[in-house]
Amino acid sequence: METLPALFVLQRMRYSNYIGIAAGLLMILVGTFTWSHIPSINANVTGFGSETFSKFGKPVLMNVILFSVAAVLFLIPKLWAKKANPFVGAINFAWALRNLVLLSTCQGGECPQTTTWLYVYFGLAFIVLVMTVLPDMKVIEKK
Repeated sequence: METLPALFVLQRMRYSNYIGIAAGLLMILVGTFTWSHIPSINANVTGFGSETFSKFGKPVLMNVILFSVAAVLFLIPKLWAKKANPFVGAINFAWALRNLVLLSTCQGGECPQTTTWLYVYFGLAFIVLVMTVLPDMKVIEKK
């Protein structure tokens, strides 16, 4: 007999593809909000850049590309797609970690004022990573 927590996780795995896609779409949406503010140059930095300061580029653009690949892999019901998706999810998470460090680190004695949207973005990237390692696969036994 299975324990209650294991049974709970197994029942929720069938929604992992949908949760991963929803988290990725929310991650891209959160990229449109202000992530940090640099007071000395009066710049608001979002995931898609800054209107007044372009040192950071468009940090969420790589996540858009990686999530597009991950979303396709979430929807393909083949074993190779479920094995490739954690690799894409890990790169997506690493890029989100890079953005978190880049946009929240003090540089030249000045610390940017980060908002909660930067941390929400990072949390959603982690959820996408977790959902890539919990694929919804039907196991067919050979007779």
